[in-house]
Amino acid sequence: MIPLLLKLRLKNIEYLSKGKRGIIYKAEYKGKRVSIKTKLPSSSAKGRIKNEGKFLKILNKYKIGPKLIKNKNNYLMYEYIEGEFLPTFLEREQDKKIRRKIIIKILKQVRTLDKLKINKLEFTRPLKHVFIKNGSVTMIDFERCYYTESPKNVTQFCQFLINRKLMAKNINLLQQYKENQTEKNFKEILRTI
Repeated sequence: MIPLLLKLRLKNIEYLSKGKRGIIYKAEYKGKRVSIKTKLPSSSAKGRIKNEGKFLKILNKYKIGPKLIKNKNNYLMYEYIEGEFLPTFLEREQDKKIRRKIIIKILKQVRTLDKLKINKLEFTRPLKHVFIKNGSVTMIDFERCYYTESPKNVTQFCQFLINRKLMAKNINLLQQYKENQTEKNFKEILRTI
């Protein structure tokens, strides 16, 4: 995939990471630091790069995800995101008020996904999908997003919080939200954080 990256007139190209379906590089593009995601040659998944670009374009309007720069069939370019992974932040940060603020910011973003009827997946284990930096939250990795009448972003993220003992276990509350995803039921969840 490096020939493709060279065609994009990128500078200082560096390998960043590899997932099940894609490879991510970081580079400079027009004076800005960017990430470029390309399909992993061995992956049989089809259309994941294009799918991620489609959803990033939608979610950027709601200030969710890294800012999309280019979206092509075989690659995706977006602003480079720095920060700590969510689990690292939660282990390091001892101030409960700061932790609570971050958790609520994430919950508000996943609530937006639910309202848009977009399911992201991966929220029961958001280990490398949420970055925290200077009080801001950026989610990445939207390649498996899909539309559904019953999205599970809030309930999945709450399950992660319950497992980490960052939220009281209240199955009734989550069931209530799952059955009726209203603002009132969402606010009840926020009160338990």
